[in-house]
Amino acid sequence: MDSLADQPLAAFLDAVAGATPAPGGGSSAAVTCALAAALVEMAAGIGGGDVERPRALRRRALELAEVELSSYAPVLEALRLPRDDPSRAERLRASLVEASRSPLEVAELGAELAEMGADVARASSAAVRGDALAGVVLAEAASTAAVRLVEINLAESRANGMLERARAARARAAAARAAA
Repeated sequence: MDSLADQPLAAFLDAVAGATPAPGGGSSAAVTCALAAALVEMAAGIGGGDVERPRALRRRALELAEVELSSYAPVLEALRLPRDDPSRAERLRASLVEASRSPLEVAELGAELAEMGADVARASSAAVRGDALAGVVLAEAASTAAVRLVEINLAESRANGMLERARAARARAAAARAAA
């Protein structure tokens, strides 16, 4: 299969709509984050601002969309273990923590992009301000969706540091959108 970045949009949407676990919410949040980065990059570029950071975030978000394609597979494997298997609970816990790493990063990228987009919007002409603001809203949405995945994965976990980071990212993204 082609990488997500190399697929036509319609093919990606068909894959998301398919009755398979991946691509799912994680990849979709990461692709949304990449789209937000592209809008912020475009608005910054038209306004003569820095395009390197949003471009780097766009690339990383697409990498995370790829990671998300297989990040949940170990969770599904652990769930298939017999309930009386002594390693099942620990394998499930560890795989859920590991599966939370990429959505946590998406949440943090989204927060950074929302803040960056708000700054670009304030500095932009009216001609591209709406594009920067659309980037802010999409970045917040990507962050919020990714945080929900982390919260669901870690509901039974002791990985409180990851939950705190995720929730802080969501708060940053929401604050940036509100300020924009």
